[in-house]
Amino acid sequence: MNQPTVTEIQAAAFQRLVQHLREHAEVQNIDLMNLAGFCRNCLAKWYRAAAEDRGIAMDYEQAREIIYGMPYSEWKEKHQHEASAGQQAAFEKRGE
Repeated sequence: MNQPTVTEIQAAAFQRLVQHLREHAEVQNIDLMNLAGFCRNCLAKWYRAAAEDRGIAMDYEQAREIIYGMPYSEWKEKHQHEASAGQQAAFEKRGE
């Protein structure tokens, strides 16, 4: 495969991942962090960094809105739950 095709496939896979995360708001960020070592906020930080690497100014909140599909404050109000003691303990055990 040539590089433009590889990049298109990678972009499509990333878009599908973001869509999947939007469709599964019941999966909390702390669960993602505990199981996979990254969450929606990590994706937003990586997205912002990639934009800035290409000379595109973007703040963290703009990047989060791209990942969450809405302002983070709205997503948090609609979908985020208080972390359980078990979730918090697992997160702290990871040391992140």
